[in-house]
Amino acid sequence: MASEYGRHIHPCKACFSTAPALCHWPCSCYPNYSLGQAHDWMNEIYPLWAEAHGVMIITPVNWYQVSSPLKLMMDRLVCADGGNPDPTRTHGKDAGRAKEIELKGWDYPRHLAGRAFSVIVHGGAEGAENVRRSLSDWLRAMGLVSAGPGAEIDRYIGYWRPYAGNHEEFDADTAIQTEVVNAAHTLAEAVAAQRCGKLATSGAHLRAPRDK
Repeated sequence: MASEYGRHIHPCKACFSTAPALCHWPCSCYPNYSLGQAHDWMNEIYPLWAEAHGVMIITPVNWYQVSSPLKLMMDRLVCADGGNPDPTRTHGKDAGRAKEIELKGWDYPRHLAGRAFSVIVHGGAEGAENVRRSLSDWLRAMGLVSAGPGAEIDRYIGYWRPYAGNHEEFDADTAIQTEVVNAAHTLAEAVAAQRCGKLATSGAHLRAPRDK
């Protein structure tokens, strides 16, 4: 993915599939100067996730899936759920050492657990509900907490209408605009409740019987 400023999200190298200790949090696979992969936008995005108390994701539906830039970011966030926060333990990218560490017992740290989230998905034809559920499931799998039903929305805007007029359809649908505003308020309220210790995170302290 490239932005208008020349920033890129480079693809995940799937270090986690070798051993979670090899997958560093945040990702250390880039920059890779030998391949010309010097500008990795994730260097700016990781701190935003780490420092945020609440996250809102808004995406269109692209062929029953999230947009390509969002999927790249999701792939690169694998290190947030079980990744290694101390690269010195694997002497950089020593796969053999990483496997030894996992087999001795790895705690799969959830670096984003407990943060509140909101998801907004919009489509013009099909797939909005499935994409919304997929995103919510992904966030919950990392230990994030939904801000509530009002913060998870899937809607069709200009359902099966000509693409040539889709901007007019967006402008005319004031209901979805209000729903997005309400979702943002719901997320803000959840973050405030979380800071006061009032947002339920039942079972967060319990040890899972199965590792990732």
